Amino acid sequence: MPMLKRSDGEIYYEEYGPKSGFPVLLFAPGGLRSNLAMWHHPKDGPQRSWCDWTEVLADEGYHVVAMDQRNAGASRCAIEADHGWHTYAADHMALMDHVGAPRFHVLGGCIGGSYCIKAAETAPTRVTSAVIQNPIGVHPDHPNYFPDSHAEWSKEQRAKRPELDEAKIAAFGKNMWDHPFVFCSSRDFVRNFPIPAILLPGTDIPHPAATSAELEELLPGLEVIRNWRGPDHMQAQRDGVVAFLKRHTP
Repeated sequence: MPMLKRSDGEIYYEEYGPKSGFPVLLFAPGGLRSNLAMWHHPKDGPQRSWCDWTEVLADEGYHVVAMDQRNAGASRCAIEADHGWHTYAADHMALMDHVGAPRFHVLGGCIGGSYCIKAAETAPTRVTSAVIQNPIGVHPDHPNYFPDSHAEWSKEQRAKRPELDEAKIAAFGKNMWDHPFVFCSSRDFVRNFPIPAILLPGTDIPHPAATSAELEELLPGLEVIRNWRGPDHMQAQRDGVVAFLKRHTP
């Protein structure tokens, strides 16, 4: 299993497509359970409402890097009281160093939209463009959705790893979710976003329409694919994202 060794654990990742292609780092949907299997369509049952970007972008000649976020899927790391969005961003940059990618696109679904924004804030000279699909945010009518979800995730973590410190997990949750807007960055940063971006808007409680509308208002020069979700729009979703990435590939 390909693993990135971190000082406090290890991160599982997979690579797709030619290593000579321009890199794209994928951040899968799933909240704190974000893992690369979420990109793949189930063998039985209905397809997901999004493209499997591991396949699509590999077919287009990109070097695709997908990962299980820390403490999701096959990745296991510590959970400390001072961990937060910056901890994930450090994992992301370390992974791209590890695969030899000095510059790269980012594409994220769900929580991955916030990882994209944080990546651009962390390393604006490395990240060349961002695809923000179905981004999370604070829903005006359900502001406690993510803190409540964190409590459930915490129970899962401690059931699997009883040695984890409950107070540290709670402090980590506060660092992640006790923020407005998209949790990871400020509106001022988004207003001055340093790289090209394209948005596939959200419409439900964890992915509020209000958050996508505000991103559309704030992000400079933003492109938008409005009808992207589901089998009737899969080709438009694919074509729009691929065309965007090609325009911004150095």
